[in-house]
Amino acid sequence: MIRLMPLALLLSAAMLQLVFDLHANENPPAADATARGFIDAATSGFSPDASGVKNTKALQRAVDQGGTIVVSKPGVYKIADTVFIGGNTTLNFGNGVFLKKVAETGDFTHVLLNKGALTKTYDEHIAIEGLQIIVNGVDVRKYHVYGLHGQLAFFYVKDLRIERFRCLDVGRAQFGIQVCTFEDLLINDVIIKGNKDGVHLGRGQRFAIRDATFQTFDDALALNGHDYAVGNPELGWIEDGVVENCHDLNAEKTTGFFCRILAGAWIDWQPGMPVQQSDTVVSGGRLYRVQVQPDGKLYQSLTRPDFPSGSKVLDGINWGVVQNDVTYTAGVRNVTFRDIFLEKPRPAFSIHFDIGRYSRSYYPGAKIPHQENITLENVRVLHDGKTPILSVATPVDAVTFINCSLKNNPINFVSNKAMSDYGQTTINMIGCGFKYPGQVNLLVNQVPGKAINFRTSSSVETSDNFSAAIFAGGGKIKVNSDLTGLTAIKSQ
Repeated sequence: MIRLMPLALLLSAAMLQLVFDLHANENPPAADATARGFIDAATSGFSPDASGVKNTKALQRAVDQGGTIVVSKPGVYKIADTVFIGGNTTLNFGNGVFLKKVAETGDFTHVLLNKGALTKTYDEHIAIEGLQIIVNGVDVRKYHVYGLHGQLAFFYVKDLRIERFRCLDVGRAQFGIQVCTFEDLLINDVIIKGNKDGVHLGRGQRFAIRDATFQTFDDALALNGHDYAVGNPELGWIEDGVVENCHDLNAEKTTGFFCRILAGAWIDWQPGMPVQQSDTVVSGGRLYRVQVQPDGKLYQSLTRPDFPSGSKVLDGINWGVVQNDVTYTAGVRNVTFRDIFLEKPRPAFSIHFDIGRYSRSYYPGAKIPHQENITLENVRVLHDGKTPILSVATPVDAVTFINCSLKNNPINFVSNKAMSDYGQTTINMIGCGFKYPGQVNLLVNQVPGKAINFRTSSSVETSDNFSAAIFAGGGKIKVNSDLTGLTAIKSQ
């Protein structure tokens, strides 16, 4: 006898098989990584057992495919040259993965550099996750792009994300991370230690640097709209950013600042004008810079630089083309620093011009660059050194302190004699705590004629012996303060 299966059971079985098929399509076998857009760099030959030369070629083959490239096997991977990464690419390094620079074919500069840096073409949608670099003494400036020398470097990039980056042996020649000419930058969860700058930014807009720990001999952060000729490939404004939850760890030796905020300005080329190393001029719709030895020598420029690219010697002066879009000023504006913990006894924030044999940021007679709207919120001084919390040596409209905790940490206004008028600056301190059992020279001005509005409100003094003092230094200081020692001062 043949028994027929009821129609309802046949339908149920068919539906069940359909469900199995659908789930199978949603969850293909793990081995089929390429089908899901993921590539394990091991399939290109990237291996802890391979030489640096072979690994460089293997990783380059992997990133050339775009998409998401994963380095999953823990180990130390030798790298013997720069790997160039393009747009729409995520490079993910798993736990226990390290890239170690080796000079198998000679020293080299960048571990990673975006492809568009070479042609000034924007690369978009790049993510670097979990990268750990061992510099291994391979610390040198051999420029693919003049002025760009980060271990991890990007130039002409939009929508860039760098997360879980580690480099604990930054040398004296190269920065940890360097990014210039950018839009929409996120740097999150980084630890950088060593001798040179931790994170070094050139011109760009919309950025966030979060959850970072620094222990650097030179600047932890550099927001350098202007810079030495060898320090950034282009010039302009750094704007609309947030820096938060960052730690500046103590170290035996130090220079620089927790954050350097650098401005500059220059003029049109003029026949006979004197120039020195790093000076910039505008000529024929381009910016040109002097690229000579930093010996302080002044040159007389008699021949207009007008070549379209590269560099050229004119009147004994080596000129280099910087950029094809013209700006006459550079600096920083609309940036908030929040939850900053300062363990290292060095000047914390410096808003200034360079002047010296390496660079003079401001060319005499140039348009004055006004840096704008800097906010310091919940900045905590954790050391006992008598170091400035803020040094100001350029025109800046306002600096606001909110809920900061200070000790014997003055605000200094200084002049490098670049200009005769440094404009008016408002310093506004709201809800700040002062933890010093004695008198603090809270505001010290050394700029003749400098106009400063100094205001404090809702202040907290943790010692009965605390008092604040102001040194006007020939400036025009207006004071409205609730601090002991300043409550009776209305103006100076």
